[in-house]
Order: sequence, then structure tokens, then C-alpha cells
Amino acid sequence: MKLYLFSIAPNPLKVQMFLAEKKITVNTIEINTRKKENLEPKYLRINPKGTIPCLKLDNGTLLTESAAICKYFDEVHPLPNLTGSSPEEKSLIEMWCRKIDNEGYNSVEYTLRNSHERFKNRAVPGNRPIQQIPDLSNRGLLLIKMFLLDCEVQLLNNNYIAGNKFSLADIYLYILIYFSSWIKISIDESNKNMTAWHKKVSKRKSSLIIQKLL
Repeated sequence: MKLYLFSIAPNPLKVQMFLAEKKITVNTIEINTRKKENLEPKYLRINPKGTIPCLKLDNGTLLTESAAICKYFDEVHPLPNLTGSSPEEKSLIEMWCRKIDNEGYNSVEYTLRNSHERFKNRAVPGNRPIQQIPDLSNRGLLLIKMFLLDCEVQLLNNNYIAGNKFSLADIYLYILIYFSSWIKISIDESNKNMTAWHKKVSKRKSSLIIQKLL
């Protein structure tokens, strides 16, 4: 089994923090996307789309989405449980993971990929030449700020983002805060609930993976 990742990139970090919580060790291979190693023929033969993370199982099966990779490890190593035990808990965690991805990560990614010189002609992930659209960057900035306010409201009556138990959704959100710093967005000091939540998650050993990058 091999896990291909770039250890400072947000989506691989979701998997790394998840594995740290589970105390699972996996053979990892670093693919530096800043040096475009993900677009070199050697890696494209493994994952033709050129995205990371990518988990290659011993039988040759390829998993190329962080959510799917985390789900695989959660099924193989069910404890500690991070994806919910009851139908309600599972659904809430899944709901917030999707919201964080769709409303959070996508907003930051639109901002970054449609404004930074490094992503010229590469406005979407993968091995496809897509032109930047500056207006998407402006909209992304607005949307990420709105989403963080939604999280502030959610944390008013919940200890963690999907309820009162730490879960995969908190991993997603914690790394979103790190990713948002790439476009100079951080938790506003007035957002007391978000600030308290972030301090609490920062005390977990798994968060050291992120703190070392700050």
C-alpha cells in the first residue's frame, strides 16, 4: 500500500491528520506539486488526472479522493470512530464534510487558482489547461467569509462542528482554516465560538501536522 501526497497541501493533510488520529502508519511518497511532479509521466501513469492524495492498495486498486481514502481507513480501522456511529451522527458528519468542501475549500481554491501566477492556465486541479477567471477569485473571497460565519453560528450550541464529538468534519474544518491562510483569511477575533473551537482542536496531537507548517 502506498499513499502519494504533498505534505503541505490541504487535501493530503486531511488524510494525514485522520491517520494521526487513528494512529495508522502508511508508506508515503511525496509528490511536490509546486515542482509539477504530479504532471510528470511517472506519476501520471499511476494517476492519469495528476491529483493528490492518491492511495494505491496492494491489489492495485486506486483511491484518488481524500474522503474516499479516509472512508477506506475508517472501515479497516474502525476505532476511534470519526465518521459517526448512529444514522443521525453519520449523516451530520457527512453533511458538514460536504459543506466544508463545497462552501469552504472550493471558495478558497477558486480565489487562489484564479488569482495566483503559479496557476496561470491551471485554474482547476489536474492535468488540464484552464484559463483563470479573476471574477471567480473575488467571489471566492466573499463566499469563504460567509461560510466561516455559518460555522460560527453552528458552534454556538455545539462543542464541535458536527455535534458534541470530535469527528472527520473537524479535521476538514481545521485544515480549511490553514488553507484559508494561503489567501490571507483567518478567523475573525469577533468570532468567539470559532476561536474557542480552534484552540481546542489545536491541543490534539494530530494537529501538530498542521502547526508545524504555520
